[in-house]
Amino acid sequence: MEMSRLFVIFLSAMLVNNFVLSRFLGICPFLGVSRKLDTATGMSLAVIFVMTVASVITWFLNQLLLLMDIPFMRTIVFILVIATLVQFIEILLKKVSPSLYEALGIYLPLITTNCAILGLAILNVQQEYTLMETIFHSIGAGAGFAIALIIFATIRERMDLYEMPESFKGLAGALVTAGLLSMSFMGFQGLVRL
Repeated sequence: MEMSRLFVIFLSAMLVNNFVLSRFLGICPFLGVSRKLDTATGMSLAVIFVMTVASVITWFLNQLLLLMDIPFMRTIVFILVIATLVQFIEILLKKVSPSLYEALGIYLPLITTNCAILGLAILNVQQEYTLMETIFHSIGAGAGFAIALIIFATIRERMDLYEMPESFKGLAGALVTAGLLSMSFMGFQGLVRL
């Protein structure tokens, strides 16, 4: 397997086909935890971990389901894997970093229903990636989620420092900012072709 192909898969998932800004998956945690940079960073790390580990586990499980000739169980099995990993993250964060656990609040369990993670697992299967390609695609997708979330959180923190028109305060301003950020990521479209 060529290292250049793995790099293209990684770069494509991170910038060109960014799960939040190009595929519009994972919007709930993107909007929900982007008020503060520290919570956005914590959520980013949790999502990268869950995306990568869930993709590797689901890749192996998909191979097993295909061997057993029951591919219709794929989505159910994938959701169970993701839910288990999120429970593990939740327990770990509660023990290691109670402040981050409290700051993430309801959005931490929402990783379970984060369509970006399930979408990534299904996309890896549809693209028929090898295990190594799955790992690079998953890390790239997680890094892309983190980049989008951290940039957005930084912008939202800065927006709070300035006087804004009333119509742009709160969620309205956040949605306009997210739209502009999404348009800026469209500049990466010609960078990589897969």
